[in-house]
Amino acid sequence: MTTSSRRSGHSGTNPPKPPVTLTLDDIDKALIAELQRDGRLSYQELGPRVGLSPPAVRQRVQRLINSGAVQVVAVTDPLTLGYPVMAMIGLCTDGDIVTTADAIAEIQGVIYIVFTTGSYDLFVEVLCEDAGTLLSIVNDRVKPIHGVRDVEIFTELGIHTHRFTWGVR
Repeated sequence: MTTSSRRSGHSGTNPPKPPVTLTLDDIDKALIAELQRDGRLSYQELGPRVGLSPPAVRQRVQRLINSGAVQVVAVTDPLTLGYPVMAMIGLCTDGDIVTTADAIAEIQGVIYIVFTTGSYDLFVEVLCEDAGTLLSIVNDRVKPIHGVRDVEIFTELGIHTHRFTWGVR
């Protein structure tokens, strides 16, 4: 089995690089599943769960991280951390979509950008302290970017489901 991943943080005017294809065996998949459940597990704790020694687990996990297949991060609750205003912004663009996305990625508060098909070229998720900050991001920072043609804001009313255990193929 293989999995594809793309490192985040693309920058520059060239198109994003094709995903790195990494061959995963059953132990890699088991490690990923365990880390999805609890990313704080030590190599000592992971070892017996996947049938490896702690040094072998460390080597496997490091390979998964280096390949971009796995990131170990703290998942936070935006509301608890003082960001009660969340929005998804649908953007229609003209010209080079990657250049436009790179410019938007520099805006503080932008946490997620995806290329899409359909009515919008990009979806941009933002976290804000208040509605005024959201207005400023859209009006003062996003709209003036070269290539931005149309903007539609979808204010998020709350997070219903936020999964990180969707498994590995």
